[in-house]
Amino acid sequence: MTAEILEKLQKITPEEQRILSGEKTIEKEIYMEENSNVIDATKLLEAGKLIQVRTHTRFVHFPEHTHNYVEMIYMCSGSTHHVINGEDVILKQMREQAQLAIEQADVIILVTDVRCGVTADDSAVANMLQKSGKPIILAVNKCDKIGEPPMELYEFYNLGLGDPFGVSSVNQLGVGDMLDEVIRHFPVETAEEDEDDSVKVALIGKPNVGKSSVINKLLGQNRVIVSNIAGTTRDAIDTKIVHNGKEYTFIDTAGLRRKGKIDDDIERYSVIRTVAAVDRADICLVLIDATQGITEGDARIAGIAHESGKGVIICVNKWDAVPDKNDKTMKEFQTKLMEKFAYMPYAQYLFISAETGQRLNKIFDVVNQVRESQTLRIRTGVLNDIMTRATAMKQPPSDKGKRLKLFYMTQTAVEPPTFVIFVNDQQLMHFSYTRYIENQIREAFGFPGTPLKFLIRERQAGEDE
Repeated sequence: MTAEILEKLQKITPEEQRILSGEKTIEKEIYMEENSNVIDATKLLEAGKLIQVRTHTRFVHFPEHTHNYVEMIYMCSGSTHHVINGEDVILKQMREQAQLAIEQADVIILVTDVRCGVTADDSAVANMLQKSGKPIILAVNKCDKIGEPPMELYEFYNLGLGDPFGVSSVNQLGVGDMLDEVIRHFPVETAEEDEDDSVKVALIGKPNVGKSSVINKLLGQNRVIVSNIAGTTRDAIDTKIVHNGKEYTFIDTAGLRRKGKIDDDIERYSVIRTVAAVDRADICLVLIDATQGITEGDARIAGIAHESGKGVIICVNKWDAVPDKNDKTMKEFQTKLMEKFAYMPYAQYLFISAETGQRLNKIFDVVNQVRESQTLRIRTGVLNDIMTRATAMKQPPSDKGKRLKLFYMTQTAVEPPTFVIFVNDQQLMHFSYTRYIENQIREAFGFPGTPLKFLIRERQAGEDE
């Protein structure tokens, strides 16, 4: 289907050919109802056809319009703007997020373009920033030549933000002076900053799975841009939420795409930021789109959290949109999840809806359970009692007449809980028997949502502990 659509989109339509031949306007009668800006389905679709792939012309600006049919946008390249009631959705949300960022900032850097001069947007942003009362540093980018600043730089005094700093992001010119000015406005630290004791939770998943929507619902305000355009969130964004007197830091990340889809520097940077966010998180919420089912991409993304030794909670979002649910639907879906994520049987599962708020509050309860498990320490004596019972129930393996002996076990670390097992021969400690010991520990203490790490060390019988 994709190849067929691409083939049709790549063809030059007769009306487009006319424009390429010199015409400057669009013949509205080809698309639209008489005396209106409504694109008429009957003019686009052949008789008896319900769906037709059709391109609006790509070579001149298409006039503002509405549709009397459902339009699905298939983008080969470029970008699109979603306008609802005359307002660009993304721009609106960008303004809201910018305002929140301004409120939290100590110093603000306004970046402008010397080649474009002072634009109406620059003036509008400058007016908004001045109302904040925060220190504002005006950076005029693309001053790439060494020596005297260009004459165009002085135009930026009109913004009323003081002396502009001519900088070049390409050549790194003027950046040092600008940063010196930024630092000068930093608040004086009277004491060491308090250590952040909040539970750090990273939301990871494919693009458009609902990560930002979950945070916004939990927070009760639009702290993060939410859009149905995949890839809106480029950077990792921290959001503090206090629930029942306990503080949590939710880290929203850019969605991870398939490697073949990472075709520009921005997307590569997003992946790096996502991995970094997982690294500094305590627990990862792996979001899955219930309407799309479980994909290889979901397994790959969850694997990042697993390999990092983080707590894992798999949240199936958009559960409200699953059609024809019954009392067995959730159990059947969870069975599929457990099969797909068999490599991390410890993972916890939640079925939620960011749209309706369904079960969202349970996230905090499960996060608390996982966090408690991550920091749990078990006394050595208790561990060795478990190990003794385990070896009695299931004899350790042997090879060529030599049998594995387990001498003792101790816990050496938390986050993740790490256990060292001293044996007579590392080679005899098969993975399956390590998993057996792990299962015995989990049977006694649970460790929900938490991976356990085992280190096997050799010690000769009779050697002092």
